[in-house]
Amino acid sequence: MKKNVHPEYKKTVIKCACGETIETRSTVQDLRIDLCSQCHPFFTGQQKFVDSAGMVEKFKKRYEAGMEKAKKIKDKEAK
Repeated sequence: MKKNVHPEYKKTVIKCACGETIETRSTVQDLRIDLCSQCHPFFTGQQKFVDSAGMVEKFKKRYEAGMEKAKKIKDKEAK
């Protein structure tokens, strides 16, 4: 077998935005996450709106612009 193929697993701490910390082993050290089992709506039963930097609004704006463009093209083809 080849030597030094597998990455080295180190003790790491995963920190959630809610303040929860989880100690585990990983190839990456000191991970920061937005949601964990302590604050995720699936586990807590409470719905919480999570919007990372206006991504929902950005999608809606892009979708509406695409629909307007499609409507203009369709109107031109109808003439």
